Amino acid sequence: QVQLVQSGGGLVQPGGSLRLSCVGSGLDASGYRLAWFRQTPGNNRIFVAAIGCNDGRTYYADSVKGRFTISRDKAKATMYLQLNSLQAEDTAVYYCAAGRPILSALRNESMYSYWGQGTQVTFSS
Repeated sequence: QVQLVQSGGGLVQPGGSLRLSCVGSGLDASGYRLAWFRQTPGNNRIFVAAIGCNDGRTYYADSVKGRFTISRDKAKATMYLQLNSLQAEDTAVYYCAAGRPILSALRNESMYSYWGQGTQVTFSS
């Protein structure tokens, strides 16, 4: 059984930083891409960033490029999202996901088979 378990998140003040973690189990990571999405009330999940399990190539939404960093530690079966220079519009529930989307569908949440439980990130001014 595949499980993605998230940790991190919380309340962040202007200029603050957070690191989200996502530990995977039961997943044959070969060929998978791991991703982070975020969701605000009443809206669909929006792509934030993705990384290839094998090649480590990274992809970012324009809105977070230069501020967020996605990484993975294969030995620990863990993916991270470092959030820096947080802004009010970053407030959301963040989800990690695993799937095998083709590149053109990387930002499509329906291409991901497995999801973490979600964690709240709140920007506080």
